[in-house]
Amino acid sequence: MERRDFLQSSLLTGLATGMPSIQDKILAPKLQPKIKLSVSSYSYWHFKGDKFPIEKVIDDAAALGLEGIDVLHRQMESEDNAYLQKIKKHAFLNGIALTCLSIHQGFVTPDKEELKKHVDHTIHCIELAYKMGIPCLRLNTGRWNTIKSFDDLMKNRGVEPILPGYTEDDGYKWCVEGIQRCLAKAEECGVLLALENHWGLGSTPEGMLRIHDTVNSPWLGLLMDTGNFLEDPYDKLEKIAPKASFVQAKTYYGGGEWYSLELDYKRIINILKKVNYQGYISIEFEGKENSYSGVRKSVELLRKALG
Repeated sequence: MERRDFLQSSLLTGLATGMPSIQDKILAPKLQPKIKLSVSSYSYWHFKGDKFPIEKVIDDAAALGLEGIDVLHRQMESEDNAYLQKIKKHAFLNGIALTCLSIHQGFVTPDKEELKKHVDHTIHCIELAYKMGIPCLRLNTGRWNTIKSFDDLMKNRGVEPILPGYTEDDGYKWCVEGIQRCLAKAEECGVLLALENHWGLGSTPEGMLRIHDTVNSPWLGLLMDTGNFLEDPYDKLEKIAPKASFVQAKTYYGGGEWYSLELDYKRIINILKKVNYQGYISIEFEGKENSYSGVRKSVELLRKALG
């Protein structure tokens, strides 16, 4: 039988039976991971000195040929709508997507008024993201705050005692409740919440997945930070990778602000490819080197790892 006749016969057979034909299988595109590189505005400002302007982050991202930036909320100069729209326009004109708004909040508290304050702040930030056209919001679980200083917490490898009189189960209950109270606004605005492995209850993949699965909402994903599992990171990253909606990639040129990790990014990229991750990897340069050179080295590192 001629090849053409064979394909036509296979196509007719497929149509008749409802089964995919050989021609369908030949023509069907194979979905490949399309990981895109972004950079966090935090890479240029580590809460020290004057805030580094978001517009300049956009300019540098464009100069480096990146595809997006994620915005640190505390780095923004204003919440006025004029400022939000100026940032959005500046990003668009430079071909840069605003990928994520990283905020600071925490739901681990027995104080109902304190919990409400953090819920209200999160809802407010969802609305800011919506106005800026940002489709993702970084969440923290929050922590016990029994170690007040963040520097001291880092010296203790992110581990702190549970609040006296309470249990870890209490913390999970408060965190789940806090997230659930934000879901309606997230869905209304089309802003995906992404829970980061950022100390507290998010210090372990088991804790991350417990919260994610208990909330059980399409508007809650996970944010994989490659530098926040300090011991045995690869096995832990592998556990949360299937639920990851956004990735932040730590680098430490010049030595880390609090610690440094030697991360194998080729291995991390392979973990993401195995789960067919299709989103952004946002560089979080957290070293003491000049931010411009540190970010450039980080871009080269990630591009090499991506192949």
